[in-house]
Amino acid sequence: MDPWVWWLIAAVGLGIPLVVTAMPEFGMFAVGAVAAAGVAALGAGTVPQVLVFAAVSVALIAVVRPIAARHRRQRPHVPSGVEALKGRQAVVLERVDGDGGRIKLAGEVWSARTLNSDQICEVGQQVDVVDIDGATAVVM
Repeated sequence: MDPWVWWLIAAVGLGIPLVVTAMPEFGMFAVGAVAAAGVAALGAGTVPQVLVFAAVSVALIAVVRPIAARHRRQRPHVPSGVEALKGRQAVVLERVDGDGGRIKLAGEVWSARTLNSDQICEVGQQVDVVDIDGATAVVM
């Protein structure tokens, strides 16, 4: 069998642990094996094939891993749950003051109180949600 076929078999063999373990390094080695198969198909000897495999694999690991690590650290924070409600606008359903009231927030009725105890929000008024305290929205 030709050497390039063996390199392709090696690439598939390295691709299996990539899928099973989700370790991207195996994928980089598989790409190195495909590059070595290309060199073998062009008629190069064993030493150039191994050098291409090693060079491509090491280059991919040296370049791709730091980029992937940087992206993993910089994941965008997507607020969910009550965190996603902070900063949204709501409509007052029942008068809201420092003691309580009701608002419609994101299609749901919430109990609410004002941030400042002397502030009063009347029915129909638009308010901003500044915090969620348990099951109570704090508005202003």
